[in-house]
Amino acid sequence: MSSPPGSYRVLREPCSGELREKGSRFLALLEPVLDSEAAVAYRREVAGRYRDASHHCWAQRIGWPAEEHSSDAGEPSGTAGEPIARVLRFHELSDITAIVVRWFGGVKLGKGGLARAYAGAVAAALESARFEERFPTTRLRVRMAYDRIGAVKRLARVHGAKWTVESYGADVEVTLGVRTQLEEVVRAALADLRVEVLPARRGSGEAEDDS
Repeated sequence: MSSPPGSYRVLREPCSGELREKGSRFLALLEPVLDSEAAVAYRREVAGRYRDASHHCWAQRIGWPAEEHSSDAGEPSGTAGEPIARVLRFHELSDITAIVVRWFGGVKLGKGGLARAYAGAVAAALESARFEERFPTTRLRVRMAYDRIGAVKRLARVHGAKWTVESYGADVEVTLGVRTQLEEVVRAALADLRVEVLPARRGSGEAEDDS
């Protein structure tokens, strides 16, 4: 289950799973997201889709190291959000939001039963999941003379950096999406080429298939 050094695991596509316990139905919906705004939008969509449910409990993990948030959404404290997050943590997943929709079946499950049900629904969803490995990236804004374009493009190819042109003017400004673990190597190579690096911006990861 361990991810390659410097990477973390993400969902390749949405997945779902269901668990029933003493009349209650627990539907787990797992969605890949790139930021908290996307996670919030997905939670709103699910809440609108399942208005008849008793609870919409959730956990999300974004970036790496993962920033984690969760909610029991009216269930007893610690019985829903944290068990959901624990399963995501165990699978080393990030850039994900997991929502477990519950329809109360009339029989109380107790704190332990609730925690097991919420975690079990997420685990059931992950049984059919497909994963990718994602590498945290740093965005380097680079300004160069036109005669340096070829050399910087070759450098980007060698290190697997994504190249995006920002502007053409007296000089050329581009953004390089570089794996964070290679940032210092790329910065040193750019300095050798006498290319100016502007302040970096942090971005989300670059995905690779986990075959």
